[in-house]
Amino acid sequence: MGSEVKDITDNLPFEIPDSWVWVRHNEIFEISGGSQPPKSKFISQPKTGYVRLYQIRDYGSNPQPIYIPENMASKISKKGDILLARYGASLGKVFWAEDGAYNVAMARVIPLFDIALINKNYLYYYYKSSIYQETIMGNARSAQAGFNKDDLSKMFFPMPPLAEQVCIVSEIEKFEPLIAEYDKLEQQATKLDDEIYGKLKKSILQYAIQGKLVPQDPNDEPASVLLEHIRAEKKAKLGKKFVDSYIYKGDDNCYYEKVENLVKEISGEIPFDTPESWQWIRVDNLFQHNTGKALNSSNTQGVLHPYITTSNVYWGCFNLEHIKEMPFTQDEFAKCSIVPGDLLVCEGGDVGRAAIWEKDIPMCIQNHIHRLRAYNPVCTAFYYFAFFVYKSIGLIGGKGIGIQGLSSGTLGKLIFPLPPLAEQERIVKQVAIILEKLKDED
Repeated sequence: MGSEVKDITDNLPFEIPDSWVWVRHNEIFEISGGSQPPKSKFISQPKTGYVRLYQIRDYGSNPQPIYIPENMASKISKKGDILLARYGASLGKVFWAEDGAYNVAMARVIPLFDIALINKNYLYYYYKSSIYQETIMGNARSAQAGFNKDDLSKMFFPMPPLAEQVCIVSEIEKFEPLIAEYDKLEQQATKLDDEIYGKLKKSILQYAIQGKLVPQDPNDEPASVLLEHIRAEKKAKLGKKFVDSYIYKGDDNCYYEKVENLVKEISGEIPFDTPESWQWIRVDNLFQHNTGKALNSSNTQGVLHPYITTSNVYWGCFNLEHIKEMPFTQDEFAKCSIVPGDLLVCEGGDVGRAAIWEKDIPMCIQNHIHRLRAYNPVCTAFYYFAFFVYKSIGLIGGKGIGIQGLSSGTLGKLIFPLPPLAEQERIVKQVAIILEKLKDED
């Protein structure tokens, strides 16, 4: 039987001149994904017998060179090769390779023919074009899963005559200075917008945690009742380890804390006024909290689990592009694993930076991250707001030498406002509405 002929006109992105041809991407290029040995083989300085391992971060403003044994460098690039980012936040980015190895987050483009069919600069601009970018974003299973070479089999490559490719590149390069200037102006405008948005966000969240964003409702269950629920739940979980603590406002308008039978004035620790219907509470009494596991050569027992570090935690979100693994025993896993709704707070790095974990995937935390899990249901987002504001107004900072830190003891002593639960929910909802409107206006 003869070969089947199929009409693919509707699948082609656009019309091309008669002298051009459409070819399937995989008919003229191979995509070779990178690799890397175990991180235990990494070194940070050049050494005989080692080769530079390039990662996506090395093509940014903050490269962090690492080197691997030559005999373990299975995927090698030459200067002038084209590399493609395969997954994560960098999905779709295009790089000119250097001499060295390249890691799993990138793939090298390899022409299948020795004869000169494609100008490399033309190919580079093709990958930067909307033809590639839109296709790869549409085909990628997810930003994290990225794409493989089979995903490119559906992609069509517009191939002009070689001489015309050279002319196209020449014309593009004429406009590059103008494009660069436009990008610079656009970045400046974006930075200004971000600064304005950041200041407005700070003000909105500050109003939110001070009880000035939504009106109080006398029909709400009082915060004092919520406080008793929290104390009861904490007592039930801790048993004999429970230490009773209660913050209240005296008839003299001063604030006091009663710990067991000891009463102490703490007015100087109260950062701002709140509505009369609110209470104050220490983090120790609001959340169960602990840090994760430290990675060192002696911690070799247990089952390998992925974990996140402070570099994965951003304000309000996570970057899971570079996730590592280490062994956790059963007890360590119980202490260090996170579930949706946990509030994670950085102990080091950008001290106090926080985000709420919402993903239903197995994950643990490293020792420079605090896991906060409420004793009794509260609006965790409200307390994310509190960390954001406390950090922005200088109530969180750290006092370590050389590196700022937020120890478990310091974290537990932080005093947060406690609104009625219904009011917490209204505040969180209103903040979401306002911030969304601000984004739409931008």
